Amino acid sequence: MAKISLTVNGKAVTAEVEPRTLLVQFLRETLHLTGTHVGCDTSQCGACVVHLDGVAVKSCTMLAVQADGASVLTIEGLAADGKLHPMQEAFRENHGLQCGFCTPGMIMTAVDMVARLGSELDEATIRENLDGNLCRCTGYHNIVKAVAAGAAAMKQPALAAE
Repeated sequence: MAKISLTVNGKAVTAEVEPRTLLVQFLRETLHLTGTHVGCDTSQCGACVVHLDGVAVKSCTMLAVQADGASVLTIEGLAADGKLHPMQEAFRENHGLQCGFCTPGMIMTAVDMVARLGSELDEATIRENLDGNLCRCTGYHNIVKAVAAGAAAMKQPALAAE
């Protein structure tokens, strides 16, 4: 067993895990944060995307011990004060989901995309940066529309502060 300490959604967590425990297993089975999904176990589908120290990672191919000392943000930690994150709201309003299985990973990838590239995203950029996130229900049109709307909404609070 290995002892790990990390911050998950702003809360300090310490646990003992088997060294072979995947980060996604730790989040789902130990912490009961089931918004992070397991879709393929091969890092192909993106349903397991979380942010590790502010960067999107696929938690199905990362060991929990590799997250020792890090900060992890899951879909459950994205909303604040009972209010959906602008990207979550954009997915809801733009019908960017059908069954919802891929949605948490798509949203976490989209938030990372905006952090890396800014809020002025065109369709080609969004589609390129969603590579590695699979949706088996849609043709991606509404997902792309939701990401663009979410990116624009994420920019708005910065304007209000100026």
